[in-house]
Amino acid sequence: MSLHKTSDPHLTHLFLDMLAAEQGAGDNTLSAYCRDLADLSAFLARTGRNFAGAETQALRDYLADLDTRGFKSSSVARRLSAMRHLFRFLLNERIRSDDPAAILSGPKRGRSLPKVLSIADVDRLLTRAKALTDAPKNSAAQRLRAIRLYCLLEVLYATGLRVSELVALPLAAARRDARMIVVRGKGNKERLVPLNGASKQAMSDYIAALEAQRTDRGNSAAVSKWLFPSFGESGHLTRQHFARDLKELAAAAGLAPRLVSPHVLRHAFASHLLHNGADLRIVQTLLGHTDISTTQIYTHVVEERLKSLVRDLHPLADK
Repeated sequence: MSLHKTSDPHLTHLFLDMLAAEQGAGDNTLSAYCRDLADLSAFLARTGRNFAGAETQALRDYLADLDTRGFKSSSVARRLSAMRHLFRFLLNERIRSDDPAAILSGPKRGRSLPKVLSIADVDRLLTRAKALTDAPKNSAAQRLRAIRLYCLLEVLYATGLRVSELVALPLAAARRDARMIVVRGKGNKERLVPLNGASKQAMSDYIAALEAQRTDRGNSAAVSKWLFPSFGESGHLTRQHFARDLKELAAAAGLAPRLVSPHVLRHAFASHLLHNGADLRIVQTLLGHTDISTTQIYTHVVEERLKSLVRDLHPLADK
């Protein structure tokens, strides 16, 4: 059944197509916008309105409804951002002659500091993960899974990749002579990320274990193009699977699982680099942040380091 050209589903489809084609929005971003706009459409429909005819007050009522439903300020701000982008698009495409979201204001929110593991905490995770690869009671499948987890952990902490980038690394990323890997990030943009010795060795050991498994099984099937293959729809390990394995590892290492996730390790990578003197612009490039303001959430680390430098090195500092 065809959709009317001004129906909410049709306008959402046009908007998402624009985001994908012109701004290079990834699947996760498009899915988030789709969910947010479907919720807005359902709210407007209850009062007989739609995207093409909604006025500013109706959008204010929606934001108030989100608050009533107990949405966090960060979630409300994200929904407001989706509305602003949508109605600006409708105005630019002359589907509407006005932008009812232009004057809306969102909830005030302080930018929370990311949860960060200490260097000692990360070392505990790595030590425990390495120990699991040599556990004597492991079956062949359990040993391969342990080696994979150790490899994931080493590469993540060495590079600060987004978890979606990590699990979707191609097999070519594990070339023996590779000092850098090419990462395809948000907006389908590529960047170069250096590897350290530990991460290269972990990938080498993991590839050797994969090849040994294939030899043991006598498997003549084509080798997967993914570094971390799976039998799922995507063909590679999922973010959720890795996150679960990481929480199990945290518990085994004596850390609170709720404080450990792939994203927390990405934060640890950035914070530890800055603490040791890395330039904020370099960290921005390594993380794949388009805007330096995104990276500036870590400036508290830089500030603390500067304070300690002044305290320890200034000739007139209190002794």
